[in-house]
Amino acid sequence: MGRLFGTDGVRGEANADLTAELALGLSVAAAHVLAEAGTFAGHRPTAVVGRDPRASGEFLEAAVVAGLASAGVDVLRVGVLPTPAVAYLTGALGADLGVMLSASHNAMPDNGIKFFARGGHKLADELEVRIENLYEQHRSGEAWDRPTGAGVGRVTDYDEGFDKYIAHLMGVLPNRLDGLKVVLDEAHGAASRVSPEAFARAGAEIVTIGAEPDGLNINDGYGSTHMERLQAAVVEHGADLGVAHDGDADRCLAVDGKGNEVDGDQILAVLALAMREAGQLRKNTVVGTVMSNLGFKLAMEGEGIEVVQTGVGDRYVLESMKEHGYALGGEQSGHVIVLDHATTGDGTLTGLMLAARVAATGRSLADLAGVMNRLPQILINVPDVDKSRVATSPELSAAVAAAESELGSTGRVLLRPSGTEPLVRVMVEAADIDQAKAVAGRLADVVKSALG
Repeated sequence: MGRLFGTDGVRGEANADLTAELALGLSVAAAHVLAEAGTFAGHRPTAVVGRDPRASGEFLEAAVVAGLASAGVDVLRVGVLPTPAVAYLTGALGADLGVMLSASHNAMPDNGIKFFARGGHKLADELEVRIENLYEQHRSGEAWDRPTGAGVGRVTDYDEGFDKYIAHLMGVLPNRLDGLKVVLDEAHGAASRVSPEAFARAGAEIVTIGAEPDGLNINDGYGSTHMERLQAAVVEHGADLGVAHDGDADRCLAVDGKGNEVDGDQILAVLALAMREAGQLRKNTVVGTVMSNLGFKLAMEGEGIEVVQTGVGDRYVLESMKEHGYALGGEQSGHVIVLDHATTGDGTLTGLMLAARVAATGRSLADLAGVMNRLPQILINVPDVDKSRVATSPELSAAVAAAESELGSTGRVLLRPSGTEPLVRVMVEAADIDQAKAVAGRLADVVKSALG
């Protein structure tokens, strides 16, 4: 069996790759592994379980809850809430683990399972491997230890989760948003209730799109992977800014008052300066990834702020932040982590903090985001190739070396197998957009021929 866990949990087509049996088995395995790791420390464990509004989340939630309860774990079922809300509640309620059912920005047929450890942090790679191994042992015939009688877990609907999470967001907001008009694109996803409520309570005048989930329309033409509707709505309504989330709302991208997209790098730059001004940017450092635009790094260096880069994935950003005590990090895709207030990317919190900066300074988002100049960056996803051979193909290595020689010090090349999808990402950055497109196109062709 190939590794089930990618960079963001277990993900696949619901009821094909990700079945009820797999969800149940992984949940039981997670309970046993965390118990063996001493996480439960001899007491009766509790889990928080939430989901996004995908139709498949209904049967997968039932499977996860059944698996956990059968392993002796009491379950608090919080219903449809964003991933960061489930992470927050796991910590705030003192739960031993959390489970979120979502495939994030993926289309509706997919779904996924994300596990959180005590405190609301994603599981370490070592624990994920142990969960997979135990699950495989069970599939091979090894029986679970099963509690009976009063030892089985109890299941409770925890309806207070929504208000508790909203209160948390309001409690960390640096200032109110009175006077701002904000368009919110909820991707027909998990934040369709949370985000409008939070922005309204903070004082903003809101216009909402993509906030009518029916179980089948998540990410369908709306949200952070489809910014066009938000851009048009911001201009149409004369809004100060727009905020877009993905399906589970751990991401935030924005649109300025002119309809221009503001990506995760620009949001990080704006928040880094705001936090430094407030004395909250510990070690005067912000954490990005190898996908961060070179313009972000140059802008931060120009402001005297150090940039630390990690591998792609908000879990690796978070690991660096926790290890070294940094306060702010994130990805170009819009995963932004403010570690004093969240244990994972939180799209609603990020959007609120960005809007709060606009309100506090009286400056437009376009002006604030202008602190950095985005260098042209072309990203091509090459599907249906053997992504495991990216690092070992001689043909591909030669093509990358030639591209890097052509770009020189004014650009860079990055080839990365996706951690959640069967494809290879080709990223080329250059001072000139036409050169970036040409080089990226040639490399994508080589990826197809060499790995296809």
